[in-house]
Amino acid sequence: MKGSDTMRLIIDMQGAQSSGSRHRGIGRYTLALVKEIVRQSADHEVLLVLNGAFADTIEPIKAEFSDLLPTDAIHVWSPAVPCSAVDPANDQRRIATEIIYEAFLASLRPSAVLVTSLFEGLIDDAVTSIGQFETTVPKAVILYDLIPLIYKDIYLSNPPVSRWYHRKLDHLRRADMLLSISASSGREAVDHLGFPAEQVVNISTACNAEFKPVRVTNARRKTLETTYGLNKPYVMYTGGIDHRKNIEGLIRAFGLLPKAVRDRHQLAIVCAAHEADQQRLEGIARDAGLSDQQLVMTGFVPEDDLLSLYNACTLFVFPSWHEGFGLPALEAMACGRPTIGANTSSLPEVIGLDKAMFDPRDDHAISALMKKGLTDDPFRKMLTRHAAKQARKFSWEQSAQAAWQAVEQMVARREQSATPKQTPQPSARRPKLAYLSPLPGARSGIADYSAELLPELSRHYDIDVIVCQDEPLSDTWVSANAPLRNVEWFRRNYRAFDRVMYHFGNSHFHSHMFDLLRDMPGIVVLHDFFLSGIVAHLDLTGAKPGLWGKTLLTDHGWRAGQERFQASDSADVVWAYPCNGDVFRDALGVIFHSRHGVDLAKTWHGDPATGEWSHLPLLRRAKAFPPDGGKSRLRRQAREALGIGANDFLVCAFGHLARTKLNDRLLDAWLNSELARQPDCQLVFVGQNEGGPFGEGIARRIERAGGRIRITGFVDQADYERWLFAADAATQLRTKSRGETSAAVLDCWNAGLATIVNAHGALAELPDDCVIKLPDEFSDDELIGALERLHRDAKLRETLGQSGRARLLTHHDPRKCADDYVTIIEASYNKTQGGLPGLLERLPALAPQLAPADAVAIAQSISRNFPPKPRRQQWLVDCSALAEMDTSTAQADPRGAFVRHLLLSPPPNVHVEPVVVNSASTGLVTARKLACYLLDIVDDWAEDGEVEAWNGDQLILLDKASDQTAAILLIKAKMQIHGVLAFCISDELIRTRRSNPKQFDNIIRMIN
Repeated sequence: MKGSDTMRLIIDMQGAQSSGSRHRGIGRYTLALVKEIVRQSADHEVLLVLNGAFADTIEPIKAEFSDLLPTDAIHVWSPAVPCSAVDPANDQRRIATEIIYEAFLASLRPSAVLVTSLFEGLIDDAVTSIGQFETTVPKAVILYDLIPLIYKDIYLSNPPVSRWYHRKLDHLRRADMLLSISASSGREAVDHLGFPAEQVVNISTACNAEFKPVRVTNARRKTLETTYGLNKPYVMYTGGIDHRKNIEGLIRAFGLLPKAVRDRHQLAIVCAAHEADQQRLEGIARDAGLSDQQLVMTGFVPEDDLLSLYNACTLFVFPSWHEGFGLPALEAMACGRPTIGANTSSLPEVIGLDKAMFDPRDDHAISALMKKGLTDDPFRKMLTRHAAKQARKFSWEQSAQAAWQAVEQMVARREQSATPKQTPQPSARRPKLAYLSPLPGARSGIADYSAELLPELSRHYDIDVIVCQDEPLSDTWVSANAPLRNVEWFRRNYRAFDRVMYHFGNSHFHSHMFDLLRDMPGIVVLHDFFLSGIVAHLDLTGAKPGLWGKTLLTDHGWRAGQERFQASDSADVVWAYPCNGDVFRDALGVIFHSRHGVDLAKTWHGDPATGEWSHLPLLRRAKAFPPDGGKSRLRRQAREALGIGANDFLVCAFGHLARTKLNDRLLDAWLNSELARQPDCQLVFVGQNEGGPFGEGIARRIERAGGRIRITGFVDQADYERWLFAADAATQLRTKSRGETSAAVLDCWNAGLATIVNAHGALAELPDDCVIKLPDEFSDDELIGALERLHRDAKLRETLGQSGRARLLTHHDPRKCADDYVTIIEASYNKTQGGLPGLLERLPALAPQLAPADAVAIAQSISRNFPPKPRRQQWLVDCSALAEMDTSTAQADPRGAFVRHLLLSPPPNVHVEPVVVNSASTGLVTARKLACYLLDIVDDWAEDGEVEAWNGDQLILLDKASDQTAAILLIKAKMQIHGVLAFCISDELIRTRRSNPKQFDNIIRMIN
């Protein structure tokens, strides 16, 4: 298939699962068509979605596609059960589950969705829905027929059934494309629903390859005779027993045949029949003059027998007066049998021969054509030739090709109608935005950043600022324009806001934001990637006991947790491991100020879904210089105020001193350069010195070097700007980046300062023509050369200063950055409204109508369907046997040694979770306190609870005996529905590896 750009097509497979469709034509149609759709997918991606309520169908369907799709292309979702529509008590649960269903599909980020059978869920837990929750992704529906609507007096006389059917019609009207199984069923949508003709495509139908001419041997005929009582040439019908199928008319028509013809033949009704239907039809046969042997009702027949019955029949008759397609007629023709049928609905396009058609409401017309088919050899031979020719016109290849073309057209139409990306335009009402950040008054760079952003962002949003700081506000614009709210007020009034924005940094000013983000999610601007300092602080100060250990365990595993309690210096652990996983899991989107931040996120958390992580430039308002030499005047005034000679060469490093700022490397280079020997050259560290050994060492060396090097200590904004305008050049060096972006570089550009950086972290992204960029791991000679070059070359200093300031004006302007923010915020909210965040916003409206049991079922469904992201694959290790031992015995047991090794040395991106069977023997609970014993660490921070497992996780059993317990067998069956694999490792294998624990790695590799 040749198509448009690559797309991801999600196919709902409930047509092959539900109790009403699985064993009928819809089920066979779904499997056959979808298989061919997958075969023709070319560059497109196809994902299948199964309903976990039909557990017995999941493995068979996976087996059907085992050679066509990878296992991770088949997803299972879980409804809140029971939710069948026939029971009014399920109404609220069913409505909530329909929303969950749509949100689950949206979470897979489809380009398009194909629903194989929309009219489901009347008497079972099948769930389908269109447009109740998510409307951005185009949806196509396979339309089989609208027979219940057309004959509502027959099919919709039962009020609950009518109500269910008309609700499904409402869903159908919201579809973007209907793929009809015949031209006739497509016309029904146009005529009875007013569906636009261009949105209805006939993809037709085919029959499976097993329906073909086969020789029926005498022995096989004898078997059919013995099994079904067919001892004469017979006329065959197969299909359902339904008023519209007109079996009654067929029986009466058979009774109208001349007695001689009738006596030579039997009429075979090949289908399952309830006893009442069988008795009724047998009564009609007797009234029509048929003997007991002339009407044969076979009951249900297996596929092999059905093929033989087709091939052995003398004539196939399909008298239905309304079909969506009429597959049995095609199957009979595919078997090469002469076939006649009704001249109504879809059957003329299936049979394709006027001479083979009759009026199904005229018993005599049916009888006359039957007689001709049974007694007129030339006519029957003509029907046989036509059958073979006509059957070849239908194939799953053609149907799948038509389906792909229709889906591609649907997606293209939606893309063409979408609003192009543009700078946000004014609207009638600015959306309400809750803005959470420290503000000026607090000694925080993020506070100053917010003061610059808020005035420009307020052009697009009606902003309330949520603050949690003791320092009084010192910014006049915020005081005059943005209402200040406290955290308690925000919790009470959260739903009044359309958008929420958090500015996260690694200081106590952001302590309150973690819980708020969990409960009231929004967009996060991550100014410091790691956040480990504040998380450790909250734990160690007792504000949130155990938080650091739990975060390390969740984000990095047991080795990090062990280091937290056994490291000689906890600062090493703070430095080694970011503690931001909950922020990423709870945020609607994360914004960085550099590609480096995004790269760090990918390194620690893997690739995100498209659009969840973005970056934009760090803003900085350009300082307006006074006219007529104003910049020179500012420089002169600054030097006079700071005591710097008019002709001195001044190099400044801005920001508080720290090992990560490489202040010691700058001092080394300066002392070994020509500048250190020049009486008119000065080096000034503008900022607070580090209070530990590093800062003390810097201070001692500066004191020994003499008076031309100094540290200012903390400076206020006025003195900070004086140093910027007094300087001739600046350095901004970094190592071990925490994902931060240097605002000081922008300050240097703002002042027109030539600046030396090294290509580390976000600094590597700076344009080469705006800075002198050293290698990330530069040598002293390289830094010395850069300093001396700037000292010698005033023209270079001027050129770099001008280029940097031009870059600031074009890329970092607050107005432009605010527009970029709005674009990202709105795109993120649009994407999330169709997923879990939007679902959680929507469901509270249903809460007043939900019974407690409904609420629990819905919560469980949400938890099963939406695993936390980002997350690592779980290995759930059954430690039930170890849990029954005392601590020393468990540690000495070979299985305990293996679990300890696995906890400390898991495969990459795997989280190992020790588990035990719960007290009810129905599920698993974590065994984290046991893990603490095995690792010799305190356990007062560890909490155990119910285990949740998702697709891709693994259950690992440590002995064969536990693998066969009733509890484990039940748990395994539940988990396997959702793609959790189970492995059993024999205790003998573990014991043989005990002598050399490194050999445990061989077992781990085997599992992995």
